[in-house]
Amino acid sequence: MKSDHNKLAVWLAVALAAVVAVAAWQWLKPASDNGSLVFGNGRIEATEVDVAAKTAGRVQEILVNEGDFVKAGDVVARLDMKAIEAQLTQARAQVANALSGRETSLARAAQRKADVAMAEDVLVQRQSELELARTTSARSQALRAQGAISAQVADDHVARVRNAEANIKVAHAQIVAAQAAVRAAEAEVEQGGAAIEAAKAVVTRLQTELEDGVLRAPRSGRVQYRVVQPGEVVAGGGKIVSLVDVGDVYMSFFLPEMAAGRVALGSEARIVLDAARHYVIPAQVSYVASVAQFTPKTVETQSERQKMVFRVKARVDPDLLAKYPEQVKTGLPGVAHVRLDATQPWPDALQVRLP
Repeated sequence: MKSDHNKLAVWLAVALAAVVAVAAWQWLKPASDNGSLVFGNGRIEATEVDVAAKTAGRVQEILVNEGDFVKAGDVVARLDMKAIEAQLTQARAQVANALSGRETSLARAAQRKADVAMAEDVLVQRQSELELARTTSARSQALRAQGAISAQVADDHVARVRNAEANIKVAHAQIVAAQAAVRAAEAEVEQGGAAIEAAKAVVTRLQTELEDGVLRAPRSGRVQYRVVQPGEVVAGGGKIVSLVDVGDVYMSFFLPEMAAGRVALGSEARIVLDAARHYVIPAQVSYVASVAQFTPKTVETQSERQKMVFRVKARVDPDLLAKYPEQVKTGLPGVAHVRLDATQPWPDALQVRLP
């Protein structure tokens, strides 16, 4: 009798296990369809952005923690830029010095131009003296011929003509020298202008480097993790903070050749996550690989990995993601269902259901 009770208990346990297994299969199996749907296993992914240092330096502070939400342009970290600040102060002083030097060159050029004008006036004076000396000498020669003046006086007048002619040559030489001095002064002015531009370029470069020391979020998202800590030294291009763009989320899944060939870009999709099977997330196919590959181990069983498949992405609408930024989690596994025939309705199990 006791044996019969034991057998009955065993049969009841087996029957209960069968009922549970059937119920679990009905719950876990993909929604049935009439051939207008295909599905594949995958994981939720999002665009990752690394905030990195443009130049080598020491991290002064990090203003965000893992899990924080940031907007595009928010300051997330700062580098120690004291050396650049000192160089910038020096470069600004060089700009001021170059400006002062250019003003000096301009004053020198103006002085040299005045020297040219003075030399030209002296030339006019010397030319007038030469004309007078020649006229006087001519008269003297006539008077000497008449015996009205001595030969000494006539010779003195001839000597004056020669002196006036020599003064003319000297005045011409002074003009040439003054004009050369003007050209040299103008060259100094141009050099001063070039020095100013060079000094300003250094200031601009250092200001840019100083701004690069303030690391900003290139786009809105959530801080995934801090790669380094304040006080650490990073090389040029060294990562400081890693962000996840919660507005660019998609599921990567894999379909066999026959199914992938029927999927069109823009096709409607539904995503069901293993962690939240009671929710159905709408999406659209945004990518279908052009080259087949083996399915990653994290997605399918070993038998399925022996098959060549095509990678497909189902992208979630950013406007929808904006309503649930705190609930976006990358790495979650699930199933993506794609509707091949837009004329066919979605089954009840894949109707959109959101929190």
